[in-house]
Amino acid sequence: MAGRLARLKKRLFRLFLAFFPQRAAPEDGFALAFLKEGERALYLAMDPRDRAHAVRVARRLLQAHPEAPPEAVRAALLHDAGKALRPYRPLERILTGLFAPPLPPYPLRSGLLGAFQVRRHHALYAAERIEDPLVRALVLEHHTPKTLWGKRLHQADQEE
Repeated sequence: MAGRLARLKKRLFRLFLAFFPQRAAPEDGFALAFLKEGERALYLAMDPRDRAHAVRVARRLLQAHPEAPPEAVRAALLHDAGKALRPYRPLERILTGLFAPPLPPYPLRSGLLGAFQVRRHHALYAAERIEDPLVRALVLEHHTPKTLWGKRLHQADQEE
C-alpha cells in the first residue's frame, strides 16, 4: 500500500511538472562535474524536467552501486537526451507517457506523431549524438538492458 501511494505521488508530481516545467530543479552542477565536454551540451539541451530526472537516476545508480564506472554515470545523465530533439508540449508529454505507437525513427515527423517517435526512439536519438562508445551503448540499452551496467541503469531509471 505504501509503495502504491509513493508511485501515485510521483505520477501526480510528474503531471504537475508537465504544466509547470519551471518548477523542475535539476542539479546541473552535479551533472556537469561528471560529463565530458561534448556531453555537457547534450545534457544542457535537455528540458529541465528531463535533466532533473537524469540527475535523480544518476544519484540512485551511485547510491546502489558506488563503484559505478564513470561511463555508467554519464549514461544515466544522458539516457533521455534524445528527447531534446523537439520540445514536448504539456499534453504531448502526458499522451506519450501513456501510449507510444510503433512508428519508425525516421523520417522524424512534426506534431503529435513526432512526439510519439521521440518518446519511442529517444535512446537512439541520444546515442547518435554521443561520442563515447561505452556511454552510447548503455544509453541504447537503458530500456532493453543486456549488460550488467545496462541492467543497473535500467533499474535506477525504473525506480525513479
